[in-house]
Amino acid sequence: MRVLGIDCGAKSTGYGIIESRGSRSLRLITSGVITTSPRDAFPRRLSRIYEGLKTIIKEYSPEEVAIEDLFYARNFRTAVKLGHVRAVAMLAADGVGLPVAEYSPLEVKSSMVGYGRAEKSQVQEMVKRVLSLAEAPQSHDAADALAVALCHLHTLTTKIKMGIAKPGSNGKPRKRKANRNRSQ
Repeated sequence: MRVLGIDCGAKSTGYGIIESRGSRSLRLITSGVITTSPRDAFPRRLSRIYEGLKTIIKEYSPEEVAIEDLFYARNFRTAVKLGHVRAVAMLAADGVGLPVAEYSPLEVKSSMVGYGRAEKSQVQEMVKRVLSLAEAPQSHDAADALAVALCHLHTLTTKIKMGIAKPGSNGKPRKRKANRNRSQ
């Protein structure tokens, strides 16, 4: 299964695609950052992020998408802008029929480091170790996006093993079959 992780930001949006072939075989497909210019109008920046994500999705064919959820922000304007970027990322994925999962920063860091308040450098180091990379991703945004994808794969694998989700379900619980033998 290929998962695209996205770490949304108005200045730079990190992305990372990981392929899983079983619970112990993980492979980095690509990662990077879509950057925008603060000199551009905000709608233009959103368009650049949207087009960049569409291109990545078309080129690498992920099966599912995981996005970091909103975090608590002291600055209301920053939170609103981040919400816009997240909406654009969801639109790019949903536009081609990809399921989208959302994870809080606390969930991602706990999944990667075991501690929800971990530093970005700790997340980078764990991404390096889990993916057996020669060096950690240089961009915090790309490392965070890879961490979101790894968090999704870990969560989905656990739910599948527990029988509460199936592959391709984006971690949603299985639908129960109606009991037709019920007496009335």
